[in-house]
Amino acid sequence: MSCDARIARSSAGYKQAPALLKAKEDKLFQGRVNLKVRIPASGPASVTVLPKKEGQPEVESSIVNFQASGYYYQGLWRALDGTKVRQFTGASAITQCLKGKVVHMYGDSTIRQWFEFLNAALPDLKEFNLGSSRKSGPFMALDYKNTIMVTFRLHGPPLRFIGSMEEIRYIANELDDLIGVPNTVVVFGIWAHFGSFPIEVYIRRLQRIRSAVVRLLDRAPKTVIIIRTGNAKTVKLLTATTNGDWFSMQNDKVLRAIFKGLNVHLIDAWEMVLAHHLPNNLHPQPPIIKNIMDVLFSYTCPQKGG
Repeated sequence: MSCDARIARSSAGYKQAPALLKAKEDKLFQGRVNLKVRIPASGPASVTVLPKKEGQPEVESSIVNFQASGYYYQGLWRALDGTKVRQFTGASAITQCLKGKVVHMYGDSTIRQWFEFLNAALPDLKEFNLGSSRKSGPFMALDYKNTIMVTFRLHGPPLRFIGSMEEIRYIANELDDLIGVPNTVVVFGIWAHFGSFPIEVYIRRLQRIRSAVVRLLDRAPKTVIIIRTGNAKTVKLLTATTNGDWFSMQNDKVLRAIFKGLNVHLIDAWEMVLAHHLPNNLHPQPPIIKNIMDVLFSYTCPQKGG
């Protein structure tokens, strides 16, 4: 049988964390000991700021100024980047926003989570059974009455689970296949499966996607393109040593730099997860997802005059 006949892929997994650590390093990763443990206040403290002395030389600070992208107030996300985030409460509000639109979603399971949100939130949006794996897709949902179509497709390798090779496509190729009809919304997020690989692999992938985005905007400049950042995850020993938040954060910086300056919208899932009182999770909990989707709808249907 030739290699061309192959239809499935497999994953060999990773070396277990203890094999990656030196002697006693595993003591640094103990749940409820030095992981997931709150640091209580040790008592009253004060800081005394002394006036600058005359003739004291100026010291240039190497600290990078950080600007938060938003905050939560009464459970709702308030953006600080100028985005007017509206609340889309109920199926009618979401349907009105998506009416007449085609929404293409590409990426990993954190994007699939958004497809599942829409399926659950919109009674008239019916998923068409493509006989696909629930983990990898592809998926398609249609609302004939309101002419809404939503699709999801998994990004290309690397992937950390078994799946059909026939259904795995690269995002750049998918974007190049889009005609760019009016009322098209493209959503993608690609990050969770790349933390275990050299950052050069991620850079090359994003560069190809960026080129495809530029080509799509050239032929269909009114296409709405929304990009999901990564987010912090639950801390576990295996995750911390093979695909932890440190690796995700480096990739997150790369993603922001590569797509900076393009006519795209960024959903800052990193900060939206960190700022929420719920624990970090690869797949954020429903209250966070609801806020994220409100940002997505606000980009898709910006307030008139806003």
